[in-house]
Amino acid sequence: MKSIIKNLSPFNNRSDMPIAMLVVKKLLAFVVCYLAGIFLSEGLVICLMLVCGKNFLQGEMFNDSVMMLIKLYGMIVIIAVSVLYWKLIEKRKLSEMGITKNILGWFIGAGIGVLLIIVSVSAIITTGTIKISGFSADINITMLLLMLGGYVIQGAAEEFLSRGLVFHGLKDKVSLAVAVGANTLVFTLPHIGTLNGSELQFVISGLINLVAISCVFSFLTLRTKSIWAACGLHAIWNFCLSCILGLNLSGSEGDSNALIGMRSVGENLLNGGKYGIEASIITVAVAAVAAVLMWYSYKKGNKER
Repeated sequence: MKSIIKNLSPFNNRSDMPIAMLVVKKLLAFVVCYLAGIFLSEGLVICLMLVCGKNFLQGEMFNDSVMMLIKLYGMIVIIAVSVLYWKLIEKRKLSEMGITKNILGWFIGAGIGVLLIIVSVSAIITTGTIKISGFSADINITMLLLMLGGYVIQGAAEEFLSRGLVFHGLKDKVSLAVAVGANTLVFTLPHIGTLNGSELQFVISGLINLVAISCVFSFLTLRTKSIWAACGLHAIWNFCLSCILGLNLSGSEGDSNALIGMRSVGENLLNGGKYGIEASIITVAVAAVAAVLMWYSYKKGNKER
């Protein structure tokens, strides 16, 4: 029993164990880093509020925009925890986590993200279930840039944990299917809470989309041999949905000051209802096709080497 506990402990870098145990070990490492990051970032937020004279126990808060920025930028703590775990516990190089010097990959991922947004939203607009309500006449460039920076950090935090810590921690030791499945699991779990309150049809389509987009991230990571492209796609997808188009992002209302005001017409599987287009069957189809294309590109790239 002691041997099993030692092997499963996420606080050592042992890997000579059965595949099932190794997968469980990496899942536990994810939980440790995720919870530690959330706990530390919440602590920093509380300290910041106290320093600024806000008594949160009495409901004193910053306005919604500032709180959103604090939430997004606070996720840099999760990035730090992930990197420290990889260096101090795993005792491995950052390049082995997918953190390479080729930052250009981030912009490649961002471009793919813009393309997926255009295809998904355009297709949904043709169904009449999303309409453009207008364009912003008063653009706050400073806030827009701050939100972009926040989403860059948020996207990186989630990717460092799932595609970095879990996927790269497993992909050279288990089958690719198991590695993709494990990082898809840890990517999906934190998002399940955002589906609470949604009707069953949106929960199912939302979960399918999470699996599909996670595969896109995984295959893109394999194709580019780093996590930067996945970070770029992740960040730009979230930023464009919320701040450019004003659409709901994973159940959260889009920015009312978005550049383009888009609103859903009714609640159905074509527009994803209140959850947003990430629960749309059209977005699911686009993500599934993208995953297949990414996989094909990866396999083709391997054959050419």
